[in-house]
Amino acid sequence: MPIYFFILVVIVIFLAMAIKILNEYERGVIFRLGRVLGKPKGPGLIILIPIIDRMVKVPLRTVVHDVPPQDVITKDNVSIKVNAVVYFRVIDAMKAIIDVENYLYATSQLSQTTLRSVLGQAELDDLLAHREKINERLQEILDMHTEPWGVKVSNVEVKNVDLPQEMQRAIARQAEAERERRAKVISAEGEFQAAAKLHEASDILSLNPMALQLRYLTTLVEISAEKNSTIIFPLPIDLVKVFTDKMLEK
Repeated sequence: MPIYFFILVVIVIFLAMAIKILNEYERGVIFRLGRVLGKPKGPGLIILIPIIDRMVKVPLRTVVHDVPPQDVITKDNVSIKVNAVVYFRVIDAMKAIIDVENYLYATSQLSQTTLRSVLGQAELDDLLAHREKINERLQEILDMHTEPWGVKVSNVEVKNVDLPQEMQRAIARQAEAERERRAKVISAEGEFQAAAKLHEASDILSLNPMALQLRYLTTLVEISAEKNSTIIFPLPIDLVKVFTDKMLEK
């Protein structure tokens, strides 16, 4: 009886070491006596030879990696702290295991150095106003360097840009000055358009004396409606015109 029990235990241990199951999002790189055995296996049931075979699992799902805050000096000599997030995944499990020691750590370190390098070549205004272009530039550089590792960088996003207090105040003053400039420009454009309309109206009234008379009467009605305590003595427009013509002749 003990012999049969011992054999049963050996068989169970053998099967536990030989049978492996990989999920749909996993692949297994198998080494037989130190050499890679064909292409990555999976998903599903995998049979290994105990002691001789060794399998390394590689997940194929997208990894979301937070790049810690980096001290960066921009092209215009502004010291800032910037962090980012990198989205990447393994597209070649064999390269990810053979060509790099630890693809997660390598991608993380490369993300930090690339972030400092790219942002150090940009000015602060470009970083704040054209962040999408900087994100695309970061993604292109990272993807180019991680391709030999079988890693695909799909997206890079700069998350936060921490500015010094004095720089924040300077940007606030600049924004306020810009708003005041726009308000003055809009006011000047409004005055210009109003003056142009008044000029057109004066030309029309000068060509038609009856229109001027109607405008004069309308003004009298408006004044009498707004200020009832005011007594108005209307003068004929022709009489007023005589005095104005004499003043113009002088």
